[in-house]
Amino acid sequence: MSPRSASVNEELRRRSRERLLQATVDLVGERGLEATTLGDIAQRAGAARGLISYYFPSKRQLLQSAVHRLMHLTLQEALERAPQPTGPEAGRELMARAIDAILDLAHDRPLLMRTHMAGILTAEGFIRCPEQQRLAQLLRETVVAYGSPDPDADYPLLRALLMGSVVPMLLPGAPMAQSRLRAELFQRYGLAWESGFPPDPPAPGGTPPGAVAP
Repeated sequence: MSPRSASVNEELRRRSRERLLQATVDLVGERGLEATTLGDIAQRAGAARGLISYYFPSKRQLLQSAVHRLMHLTLQEALERAPQPTGPEAGRELMARAIDAILDLAHDRPLLMRTHMAGILTAEGFIRCPEQQRLAQLLRETVVAYGSPDPDADYPLLRALLMGSVVPMLLPGAPMAQSRLRAELFQRYGLAWESGFPPDPPAPGGTPPGAVAP
């Protein structure tokens, strides 16, 4: 049997890494980080335990990469969903979709996202990885489509505003409503409430406080 080509080996490594990342978000989302061992992740992914250490120096770094991958895939799906926006308002629609994608993820997977945000705020801090770079590129492209004259300055601001909205959604015991935080972001970017993927309105027929009327 002839040896596998370099491209085949690279594809196998990529698939193994993605299985580990997917297993991480699934298990941490179900159990939390402390109740999830690296052995559990390897078993769920169908991979050798030692493979995790080959790719990731720590469990925290594995989690950050896994959540950044999930965020990237979620954002990509939202931006590419049909029908694709066209015309002069396309950039605003893409911005609305980006905001909704991140807020919906925090709403739908609170334990996972709370654990992720807690990790970022620890001494280990924000970890740059290929998954984070892909997410950053999508957000930067959204800022460009929106019409930013200075994407290098406006992308970090968008990232900060999204993080600042996710945290109060996840605050144990006193979470803020997604619709209120969405309205604040939509007002900041001049977006109509009907843009993106709006949740149920907080009041029948009403535009939430701070949102831009259509």
